[in-house]
Amino acid sequence: MAPTTLIGQVTETTRSGRNAAGQGYPLQVSELLAMLPGTSYVERCALSSPAAIIKAKKAVKHAFQLQIDGAAGLGLVELLSPCPTYWHMKPPDAVKWLEKEMIKEFPLGCLKDNSLAGGPAAKR
Repeated sequence: MAPTTLIGQVTETTRSGRNAAGQGYPLQVSELLAMLPGTSYVERCALSSPAAIIKAKKAVKHAFQLQIDGAAGLGLVELLSPCPTYWHMKPPDAVKWLEKEMIKEFPLGCLKDNSLAGGPAAKR
């Protein structure tokens, strides 16, 4: 079970679906870290299409560049990816499920980017 496993989602380790009472709720890791003053960049992307993968690659590159340029703070790129094997789905169904269900709970986009405020790494 991953931090992003949704309530009721059937996986290899949650055969009856994730139960909030026994297994807790999904964790909004990006939102939690974006609130902290020790983070400089937080973005969530999906790996569900060629266009989404290109965007994710740019986000990862940006996170690395911020660190190279001396950004103060942690950079995180959270990647939502389909897992057909452990979700017990065919690969196309896993991609559709990620896009239809998972992104509702874990919206995509940049949650924090201190470089846009004119910091030392404002080159995006």
